[in-house]
Amino acid sequence: MTTTPVNANRRRIALAAAGLLLNCAGSRIAAAASPSSWPNKAIRIVVPFAPGGASDTIARILSEQLAKRLEQPVIIDNKPGGATIIGVDSVAKSAADGNTILLAGVGSFSVLPALRKTLPFDVERDFAPIALVNYTPNILVTASEKPYRTLAELLQAAKNHPNTIRYATYGDGSANHLCGALLAHAAGVELEAIPYKGAADAKLALLRGEVDLSFETLASVGGELKSGRLRALAHGGAGRTGLLPDLPGLSELGYGQAAVQPFFGMMVPAATPEAIKSRLTKEVLEIMAQPDVKARAVAAYLEPVAIGPAEMKTTIQASTATFRRVAQQLKLSLD
Repeated sequence: MTTTPVNANRRRIALAAAGLLLNCAGSRIAAAASPSSWPNKAIRIVVPFAPGGASDTIARILSEQLAKRLEQPVIIDNKPGGATIIGVDSVAKSAADGNTILLAGVGSFSVLPALRKTLPFDVERDFAPIALVNYTPNILVTASEKPYRTLAELLQAAKNHPNTIRYATYGDGSANHLCGALLAHAAGVELEAIPYKGAADAKLALLRGEVDLSFETLASVGGELKSGRLRALAHGGAGRTGLLPDLPGLSELGYGQAAVQPFFGMMVPAATPEAIKSRLTKEVLEIMAQPDVKARAVAAYLEPVAIGPAEMKTTIQASTATFRRVAQQLKLSLD
């Protein structure tokens, strides 16, 4: 078959058009994968707790503010279970594209590495810090119907009746599990740990009288303390908190070795591009510095902070080292 000049021209035009379409498609794909185009779809903040706790409160604040700044939906994805391992591991194994962010606390970043040698992830290897966003007052609480008016009365009951005083935890190795073990060791008493799925379930157990005490974040139990349904016996940190200035800290009561300062921070998979990490850090630090955000955090019984990646990493390393020493002293291991 003979190709006429007209047919040849048509073929060349068709091939050129096809090439142009392929080049355009390739450019769009490259742009979608480029950090300069981020964010270009919905972002998930994974919270490794059931809804209702302190992390859920700060997650809502951050998701609202980030959605405005990044002009993309920011979805909170609660993934409780396994003392936060399930949720944390899901982020460690997610795509390092900036679209999945972990919001977790001292239990995930420090307690787990201190108590487990066989975690499916490594905090330092698999994650990159973005920012610390708040400190969370850790309050030792009991139900108002319980007879204990002070920590001294509760500990005396534990001495008089060993293993009859029960405290709520979020599972073996959770932060409040360790807090209870630390207090028992410091006071020389025996306390029985009762695991629950999260803050909401633990609080319900307290109110029902199923347990005698729990270390809970002020964000989780502030409403019940204000209404009188729960009673605060001590601040779990070394000193007093400005949010409850009349409540003594554990150091003040003679149990400083049991004091713990919980925190919450954001991390992303370690391989996330530097440009995306830097943008996220910038946005989060600016959000946490806003007066209205600070006011909302304080109203939710949180102590807002805006601490960058370097100091966050140092804080986590120091906290992990402390918990490792404590775990060795108490001979605690979850492997």
